[in-house]
Amino acid sequence: MEAVIAVVALLFVLFLAVGAYAVVKAVGAAKRGVDRTLSQARRTVEDTTLRAKTFAQPGAVGELAQLRLKLRTSMRATQDALRAGVAEDPSLHESLALFERLSTHGHELDDDLKRLESEPDRITLSQRLPALKERTEQITKAADSLRWAARDRADKFADDDLDLLRTQIDMEAGALRHWTTEPSDAPPSPSSSPSSSSTSPSAAPASSWPDPAPAEASPRPGATAPAESPDRTAQEPTRPAIAPASPRPTYSWEKQTKPESTT
Repeated sequence: MEAVIAVVALLFVLFLAVGAYAVVKAVGAAKRGVDRTLSQARRTVEDTTLRAKTFAQPGAVGELAQLRLKLRTSMRATQDALRAGVAEDPSLHESLALFERLSTHGHELDDDLKRLESEPDRITLSQRLPALKERTEQITKAADSLRWAARDRADKFADDDLDLLRTQIDMEAGALRHWTTEPSDAPPSPSSSPSSSSTSPSAAPASSWPDPAPAEASPRPGATAPAESPDRTAQEPTRPAIAPASPRPTYSWEKQTKPESTT
């Protein structure tokens, strides 16, 4: 019984600890959300005020407001771009560290510009404006360089990935359409190329079977037939002088295109 009570008490304490941790995390998240909302609202109000001063107060004060607005816009855009890109590209950590150092100079310049807005000596303020413009230009140019370099790097990775994907898709499409590809170096079929028999009229058909005996040419009228030797007469006593007029047999392998006449 005591063991059951101890287990129940331990579970109760564990539930309390988990609940307290969850409450602390929820309160912290809510506080960060409220702070973020307040910061965005305050930043929006300040930017709107600076835009209004740019148009409503010409002269040195209006130029100071324009410099502050340009500085804040460039630094904020670079900060958002680097923080969003570092999650996908860890190599941007060094760029983000450089921006933090640049951000220190940006905050100092913004504070100086903000103090000079209430400066009553307009002549001194006008004399210091060129140096302030040059300083603002240097910081904003450095911030813009970091931001555009990070964006170009992300675009390059996206283009490389797209090219690789298109290559793989083309290969897959070609594999799916395999019936459209024709062999480039296919050997010609012996039965489909009658060049050996059609190029030369005197070429004999390639066959292992012996051809029938050719008919001997009949002597022309008035011509004297050559005397046959006794040996040949003795060897062929029953062979007629002229072969019988029988049609020459035609074989299946000899059915090819007739050669063109050379006469």
